[in-house]
Amino acid sequence: MNLYAIVLAVIVAVLLVVSLSQIRKVKTKADYLVAGRTLPWYVLVFTLLSSWIGSGSLFGGAENAFRNGFPALWQAAGGWVGLLVILIVAPKARKFAQFTVPDLLETRYNTAARVLGAIAILFAFTAITSYQFKGGGDVLHLIFPNLDAVARDQFHFAAGHEHRLGMIIIAIFVIVFTAVAGMASVAYLDVVIGLLATVMCLMAIPILSREVGGWSGLHQKLPPEHFQFLGKLTFIQAMQYFMPVFLLMLGNQAMYQKFFSARSERDAKVAVFGWIAGTLVLETVIVAIAVYGSALYGNIPEVAQVPREIIPYTARHGLPALIGALLMGAVFAKVISTANNYLFSPSTNLVQDVYARFINKNASDKSILLVSRLVVVGLGIFALLQGTLWESILAMALYAYTVYSAAITPAVMAAFFSKRVTSAAAVTSIALGTVVTIVWNVEGLLLGAGKQTFIPPGWLKFDAIFPALAVSLLSLIIVSLLTAPPRKEQWAPFFAE
Repeated sequence: MNLYAIVLAVIVAVLLVVSLSQIRKVKTKADYLVAGRTLPWYVLVFTLLSSWIGSGSLFGGAENAFRNGFPALWQAAGGWVGLLVILIVAPKARKFAQFTVPDLLETRYNTAARVLGAIAILFAFTAITSYQFKGGGDVLHLIFPNLDAVARDQFHFAAGHEHRLGMIIIAIFVIVFTAVAGMASVAYLDVVIGLLATVMCLMAIPILSREVGGWSGLHQKLPPEHFQFLGKLTFIQAMQYFMPVFLLMLGNQAMYQKFFSARSERDAKVAVFGWIAGTLVLETVIVAIAVYGSALYGNIPEVAQVPREIIPYTARHGLPALIGALLMGAVFAKVISTANNYLFSPSTNLVQDVYARFINKNASDKSILLVSRLVVVGLGIFALLQGTLWESILAMALYAYTVYSAAITPAVMAAFFSKRVTSAAAVTSIALGTVVTIVWNVEGLLLGAGKQTFIPPGWLKFDAIFPALAVSLLSLIIVSLLTAPPRKEQWAPFFAE
């Protein structure tokens, strides 16, 4: 067994021990869904950081950095700016202290907003989970090169689809992991994973800098636009990376669920400061590793064909064996962590917002725990199926972010900052934001396949975030102006001193 496989096995064993240690603590719905509302700020920092930085950064962001250089930080900057707003929202969210974002939507608006919100979150978060499976499969493929041959010879996978065996292995692992102990398991796993990933990424930078010949050597190997403010991106293209991430950050249910899990309002707010620092450092370092990797290995055909793999490839070939193995293990662990978070979150929606709300209103804690675990399995399979439909993790990430950004974020932000937005406006905004995003992306896929579209092809060159967000915001404003103001008891929980 090679060193990379040994490190991977040790990491998996540690994750299992941490996860299994939490099982005995899970006795009630609150224990499973929000860790009994007992998480201290330092645990929140790492679980927020780990849930935010996964395949979208390590593979999608890396693919962006491979192609565009440091201007890829426009994608990360959306999260940085969003965090400044979150400083205000975090203590308010903990004071509200429910289980899910649809809980919030129903309290502020109505039942229809709750149901539509749950549907939008399900589509967005299972899509995010799906590309975590794909990223994890990529890591297994690089550590175990013979896995493709096994997929072809033993499982009869068609040529070009061998990586799906790695996806299936990761999916099974994550589904079992997530179903075991709920939020407490996810949060404490993230502490271990966050520390490992941060330390290994920071250690990699000086080594790769020496390999490429320092800053001057990097400039010699890459085009000048890789170091410019926008590079070869237009401002509109930069905004297409920035806006989905910014809006996802503002309305992200996985984040709100962590705030609902906080020990206190103070813990929630302090955790955001740590999250800001961690995100600034780690997102920048991830882009830097991808840029160094593109300078070292960008001309190798196997790398150029799959640019999303540049960070694990660089870990395997550009670092000393032990450090490379640990960085590869950290990438794998981050993918597992993010998949746990984004699989767990929509399962919470279906249990809390559908099962316990409409199907079995008097469900016992034991019944809810059983249904929660079954739902995790079902959604994990749905996410795996989605992973077979997309090749680019970057494209999958932007699609998922846009669904959430246009459908959920405007209504959630209005709940915390506006007393005038009405229930009818929120329902219209959520519905139209979801529909426009999905239709726009389906039309884009049809155009790419050479088929007829009813949206003009010239429009489809722009990301769905612009039309979807415009329709969502306009409907929120116009319908609010055309309908009677909400009752005080609807907005009072969000503005109490």
